[in-house]
Amino acid sequence: MNALSFYDSVKKSKEPFVSLEKNKARVYVCGPTVYDDSHLGHARSAIAFDLLHRVLKANGYEVTMTKNFTDIDDKIIKKMQEKNLSLEEITTHYINEYQKDMDALNVLPNTLEPKATDNLEAMKEMIETLLKKDTAYIIDDGVYFDTSKDGTYGSLSHRFEDENAQARVEENSQKRNQKDFALWKVKADENITFEASFGKGRPGWHIECSAMINKHLAYENKEYQIDIHGGGADLLFPHHENEAAQTRCATGKNLAKYWIHNGFVNVNGEKMSKSLGNSFFLKDILKVYMGEVVRFYILTAHYRTDFNFNEEDLLASKKRLDKLYRVKKRVYGMGASSVNKTFQESLLSALNDDMNSSKALAIVDEMINHANETLDKEPKNKNFKKELIANLEYVAEILGVGLQDAYSYFQFGIDEQMITKIEELIAKRNEAKKAKDFETADNVRDELTALGISVMDTPNGVVWEKQ
Repeated sequence: MNALSFYDSVKKSKEPFVSLEKNKARVYVCGPTVYDDSHLGHARSAIAFDLLHRVLKANGYEVTMTKNFTDIDDKIIKKMQEKNLSLEEITTHYINEYQKDMDALNVLPNTLEPKATDNLEAMKEMIETLLKKDTAYIIDDGVYFDTSKDGTYGSLSHRFEDENAQARVEENSQKRNQKDFALWKVKADENITFEASFGKGRPGWHIECSAMINKHLAYENKEYQIDIHGGGADLLFPHHENEAAQTRCATGKNLAKYWIHNGFVNVNGEKMSKSLGNSFFLKDILKVYMGEVVRFYILTAHYRTDFNFNEEDLLASKKRLDKLYRVKKRVYGMGASSVNKTFQESLLSALNDDMNSSKALAIVDEMINHANETLDKEPKNKNFKKELIANLEYVAEILGVGLQDAYSYFQFGIDEQMITKIEELIAKRNEAKKAKDFETADNVRDELTALGISVMDTPNGVVWEKQ
């Protein structure tokens, strides 16, 4: 079996994973800025790092999984003004909606979910430390980090000479260097400001993550504060570069031993962005497709590649997932035994190789095909059936797919009114069968068939699904 390894974005190579503390892994993933509904980019990142979480657990690590919420930002303030709502009302709403979407995608709960507004003191303390060290300075519109004082600035993203990239982000003629970035934005306007020794205002984006990692996660007496830092590929520069610089200069430690980044999402071949008008909100797609179908589809591509999202491929991917649920129906109601060791090792081996989910799903496909062949030949082989259930449970545990009831999976998309009607017809059919009125029972079955519903009598009772 492959030893656990990940592609490190800084070293630009696949590296064996050796945690800073035996059997423990501290992970920080940059979460959303909560001013709008989550989109496919959020789903891609969440699923990539949820897979990381699951793979680490499968390898015996105790994982401290941390994802922050940026709940103070210019975009949030703009949304407050548009909606005439308070900061807390806006951010609480979008945090709750984000968490609902993550539940639908079978994303495991995070260990910690710090919010920026709950960690302002930690940010102020880090800024004060940087000011005392003369690695930060104050100008009219706030406090800035002096990138010239960090001798290894640029080593994370390998953008040593890219003056323009940072300048586009933070333009200010008073800055010492064009690469310098805001730690604290002095604001006299609005109600969303906070008192600090260096001026009333609010934190810059980059300081938030550094301060929260330092407060909640940092190992003591280690070269690195955490094991793994993750996020979308677009965060490598300037966000992660700036985080790493702040932490090095404020604490004397490197931020993370490993840096992992997921690829972009394109919609029908174009990079997803609101300016292109093709931002695909999760809440819209989840009305039409079960979250697990979206998850399965996203897992078909390696997390580091750019992902081209289109409905044709989504439907093809759903058919693959349908096969898993159809074999699950064939062993419905039985208990599990032990997972097949060869299957378990091959699946984990694929995922240990930089989370190769596409290879892992191909192994699952092979297992399902073999299962169907065996069940056709040996329909009464209870030992095989129990092992198959254990295999499917392992797939659910490590990949986060196949968690639904085998029959309710095929009921997705039917509204409550129709479900009530179906259940009433099934109850009517049951009563007719009990009274040995088989003509009525058959008529009810025909009525259900006309509604596009298949009814199956099983040892566990009557089950139904969409045809």
